[in-house]
Formats: sequence, structure tokens, C-alpha cells
Amino acid sequence: MGVILLQRALARGRGRDAGPRVDRRVFGFVGWTLVSEVPEYVLPLVVRIERAAPPARTDALETSARAVLTLLGDERARGDGEWAELVRGWEDARIRKVVRRARGAEWRRAEALPGITVTGKTAEVRVFPPVPLDGWPKDLARLQVSGTELDDPEPPRPADPGTPVLWLNPELTMSAGKTMAQTGHGAQLAWWALPEEARTTWRAAGYPLSVRTAPPTDWPRLTASGLPVVRDAGFTEIAPGLTLAVEGGEHFAPLGRLRRP
Repeated sequence: MGVILLQRALARGRGRDAGPRVDRRVFGFVGWTLVSEVPEYVLPLVVRIERAAPPARTDALETSARAVLTLLGDERARGDGEWAELVRGWEDARIRKVVRRARGAEWRRAEALPGITVTGKTAEVRVFPPVPLDGWPKDLARLQVSGTELDDPEPPRPADPGTPVLWLNPELTMSAGKTMAQTGHGAQLAWWALPEEARTTWRAAGYPLSVRTAPPTDWPRLTASGLPVVRDAGFTEIAPGLTLAVEGGEHFAPLGRLRRP
């Protein structure tokens, strides 16, 4: 589930193209990484899906996004923390995320591994420090990627304008697992784009955010307005293209907002 991420505008290419790249031009921070030059890591996320009580889809999407933010803001993932080197190696490549599902004993084994469990209203998602693409822990590697089809028992309420909104492309149909990876990418874009003070404020509040499907009339404006957007590389489920745009909140993650009537 690799992605190429775009913030505001792509920087001009430098030298001969050597393959997929991540553009890290985010509000003053500029850096290019040639993916082919570094080892590839993946960020594992596991969603708990019990047969008798599966989570609501939107809650799972939002909890996945908050799980990624929780890891990025954790002291173990920053500076000289025990996960920091792994996180840096992962961020210097395609920032892949793979969502797997677990229940019962599978979930208990996953919880025994180093990581962080983030809980929503109905969803539980555990995020783990990045692992090599071909070096997953056994108890995670055996979990299934497929089967993450979830539904909302009732339509989601309108998004809170005070918090950032991760707007999904209304023209796409993706499994819940695929979409959870996309919301994780969008949350990471928002994190990269924010100054430290705004990150601290958002973290202290528990990373409030919403995930909604964009109105078709808003989607072209969201993707052309300079807001952070996610472009999926098209390895699974969908063709390459834009999947998500991140609109800032009035109180948290001030990334900019569309003007609406």
C-alpha cells in the first residue's frame, strides 16, 4: 500500500529520475528521498474485528488515523527513542502502511507485541513500530489483510469544523482496510505540515479528527486548493490517483480550509 505524497506543489525534479519518490516539502521543510536508495519498511496496523461486535466503519477509519498520529507523537518514535531509527527509516521511503485484522487469541497475541492500542467509540486499532518489508513478526505476518469489510450502522454526523477533516475521494470504492491505510497517510501528512506548537496542542487533545466522504462538488476544490493530499501508487484495489485530502480545523491542525457559503 505504498503512496506518493504531495503537499501544496511538487518540487521540481533534481537530476535523472531514479524511481518513486516522496516529496517532503511541507511548510518550509524540503527534502527528497529516492526510494530505491534506502531499505523499505512498513507500518503495521491491526484492527480488532470480533465476529459478534465488529467496529463501525467510520470509527475504524478515524481510529486508524489517530493511531498513526499517536505513534508519530510518542517519545519512543522521536529523537533518541527506541523506535526512532525505525521511524526515520520508514519515513525516508514510501511510508507504507498495511492494515490486518485480528480477533480473539490473535488479538491478544498482537497486543503482547511492542506497540500502542488506540480506542475509538467501537474500534480498537493497534499500531506497531515499522518493520522491514520482508521481516514481519510471526504473530503479525499470519494475520489476514482481507476481510476488513465494515459498515456504519447509521450515517455519520456532519464533521466538526473545529477539527481537521480527512476527506475521501467520492469516486472511489475501497475496502475498510485499504481506506484505513489512506486515513493513516492523511494523518501523517497533517502531522508533517504542522509546527511543533500545533502538534503539541493536537496531541494534548487526543488528536480529534473526522473522516468523511467529500461532496462531489467539493472534491475538485479540495485537491486544487493547496491542502495536503494523498496519491495512492495503485498497488492494490485501485488505480493510481488521489484518494484523500486533509482540511484543517478551526481549533486543531490549522492547515487551511475551503471557503464555503
